[in-house]
Amino acid sequence: MSEGSAKAPQKDPGKGTAKPRKFQAIKGTRDILPPDTALWNRVEQTAHEVFATYGFGEIRLPIFEETDLFARSIGFDTDVVSKEMYTFIDRPVEIPKPHNLNDLPRFLLEVEHALKNNEIPNTTRNRKTVEVLERTFSELETLSAQVKAGNINEAFDRQYRELLFQCSYLAAYVELGIEVTLRPEATASVCRAYIEHGMYTLPQPVKLYCLGPMFRRERPQKGRYRQFYQIDAEVLGGPDAPAVDAELIEMLMVYFRKLGLEGARLDINSIGCQNCRPKYVELLREALRKVKDKLGLDSQRRIETNPLRVFDSKLQTEQGVIAKLPHITDHLCADCAQNYADVKRELALRNIAFQQNWRLVRGLDYYMRTTFEIIAPGLGAQNAVCGGGRYDGLVELLGGPPTKGIGFAIGEDRLILSLQESGKPKVERGIDVFIAWMGEPAYQTAVRAARTLRDAGFSVELPGTPQKFSKALGQADKLGARYALILGEDEVASGQWTLKTLADGSQAKCTESALLEYLRKL
Repeated sequence: MSEGSAKAPQKDPGKGTAKPRKFQAIKGTRDILPPDTALWNRVEQTAHEVFATYGFGEIRLPIFEETDLFARSIGFDTDVVSKEMYTFIDRPVEIPKPHNLNDLPRFLLEVEHALKNNEIPNTTRNRKTVEVLERTFSELETLSAQVKAGNINEAFDRQYRELLFQCSYLAAYVELGIEVTLRPEATASVCRAYIEHGMYTLPQPVKLYCLGPMFRRERPQKGRYRQFYQIDAEVLGGPDAPAVDAELIEMLMVYFRKLGLEGARLDINSIGCQNCRPKYVELLREALRKVKDKLGLDSQRRIETNPLRVFDSKLQTEQGVIAKLPHITDHLCADCAQNYADVKRELALRNIAFQQNWRLVRGLDYYMRTTFEIIAPGLGAQNAVCGGGRYDGLVELLGGPPTKGIGFAIGEDRLILSLQESGKPKVERGIDVFIAWMGEPAYQTAVRAARTLRDAGFSVELPGTPQKFSKALGQADKLGARYALILGEDEVASGQWTLKTLADGSQAKCTESALLEYLRKL
């Protein structure tokens, strides 16, 4: 095997066969195991409960979409689209390429059918290619008839061969696969579903939320993974009212409060609209050009591509320069300035504390006006657990009608990390009742008791084999059980079961009929 190639399988010296390789989770992904999953479940269940009280319904989305959906919504020149997306070609149908002239009719028929049924990309390229291919094939058939009639000369032969080659080339040019991407975010998918299912015909606004994994090829670090989890909420349609923005933020703060997240800070800003933001962007670009030599390479590149993203810089050497840049809130048009004032008034009406952060921007064209973040303690530099804003232009950009929109995305991984760092909320570990049994009659009783307890909502561990009671109680303690139900020959014969509280070692006797009531009182 050449140097630098994959390692050869390890040999088992005892058997002379290849030792199976141990697999590990791919870089940037990880397994979430018990008891941690209990906290994840609580975080997600709380989202279901709180969001429902504000009239939101859950939407479940595909985990991958056409690449163009994200390229158009996020932006072709963004780092997410150009560097971080997991993209591949999906071939939903297999259409064998034509090997000769006789194969062409079959190929054309299958391609046309696949186009009609959206089984291959219904792109301009494919439609025009099929159109030219049909025309070329028709010309080729005409020439073939002359070949059979014996009307051949050198010029005719050359034309025939050129058409044959052209047919072969065109057939190869048809795109049979669809380029798809594992979703890097959820907003674009929600908007696509809103358009596809005609939700704009429903009473507006439509309030949707979703939970699930997203994928970006970023450098893994604390709280950041290549497969990460988000909780998204979107409000689509309805009026462009500051009260809508404030109520969405209120729901978010209620959610964090119910989780017990302490020390979180709400940052807000306004990034203007299509009228005033472009003027500010040019002003910012000119200001950055004057200090270009004091910026790093990334920020220098962003001056021309997306100057708003310079505010995202975490480089200490750039902070002094950034602090002197013009503030967007000083350059809002009259309507946007009034809207920003109204949003702040609505937040104050709801007793929601906030901090104005003039550096909080969104670099995509469809974002406008309100933008916000939740900053949580214990996360270091990556301290934002939630970001959101208004995106009134996105649905229209994706082919839908002009639609107002605002939403947020919670980074569930970072939220979990912040909750763990703060020690809240406390999640119960272990099980409620461990059943220790000995002997066949006791086992039959234990099975019946386990079913009764589980039907009543208690979590129960019932060993499948008998154990000495000392060993069984040790296992119960390791599992974090609260109680041990001890069933031996004496307990079964007398009908008096032994229930041990593992925290303090105390024991009590109870009958089968009184077990549930006894446990509920403890």
